[in-house]
Amino acid sequence: MSTFAEAVLERVRAARVRLEAAHAAEDAFETALAEDELEDALRLARKHGICTEEVTDG
Repeated sequence: MSTFAEAVLERVRAARVRLEAAHAAEDAFETALAEDELEDALRLARKHGICTEEVTDG
């Protein structure tokens, strides 16, 4: 896997963790920011053909 793909997958992982934390904290503003970040990271992955289905926070 390329360095770029690894970086994109790490960005997806981090965004998912951030989103979970925002939901847990019931922070609407942070949730919106995290959703935007995740959406952007997933868009970038799709654009470059990077599969994100198995990406977890571990």
